Amino acid sequence: MKTNLSQFERKIRYHFRRKDLLSQALTHSSYAYENPDKVRDNELLEFLGDSVIGLITADFFYTSYPERTEGDLSKLKSSAASTIALSEFARQIRLDPFIQLGKGEEASGGRKKNTILTGAFEAILGALFLDGGYEVARNFFLPLLDASFKKIKSDRFQINNYKSALQEYLQKEDLPGPHYRTLTAVGPDHKKIFVVEVYANRTPLGKAKGHSRKSAEQKAAERALKSFLGKRIKSLTPETFIIKK
Repeated sequence: MKTNLSQFERKIRYHFRRKDLLSQALTHSSYAYENPDKVRDNELLEFLGDSVIGLITADFFYTSYPERTEGDLSKLKSSAASTIALSEFARQIRLDPFIQLGKGEEASGGRKKNTILTGAFEAILGALFLDGGYEVARNFFLPLLDASFKKIKSDRFQINNYKSALQEYLQKEDLPGPHYRTLTAVGPDHKKIFVVEVYANRTPLGKAKGHSRKSAEQKAAERALKSFLGKRIKSLTPETFIIKK
């Protein structure tokens, strides 16, 4: 594990004074359960990291878009701190090879699960905060935020997630609200693919697949909304988009 810790430190360009914090941050509960006398799991650091991420994202969007309303900033913050977004950040830094998993979780494909990746990413932020303080945690997370949200250049835009926006659009057009139907759910639990179609009354609006019902519903809503609004929409995250006013 020492080699892995050193490799990870080089990857993130930060060397921990307390190596035990980094080791704990990378330890999933399944591994800790199988090795109760050796390690602690990362759940407490995950709890702390969630709040650290909340503060960094709030600071980032407040500073970047001071002219936006509280509602807009809340939507931006939620999109950046969602499970899907954080798991994507974890993939960008290639966190998955460094996570310690129990044998059962490893065999079931846990290294690719969004919840595990998100938990480890949050724990890393918690460990960075404890080891080096807020600025260290912020300096680690800020480039990831900036790269993902640099698409927003205009000060005249709206942000929303696809499901909420589709609901609002149909209401505005005096159409029935959207209804989501799961058509298929195929594969083992760790690799299950869901196919979902969204309807307004009995009219199909869009169909998509995803690794969870939630992601498939968002993608189906995205396709439906793009059929109405076309190129005015620019995807921001897998759940959210921006549209110029």
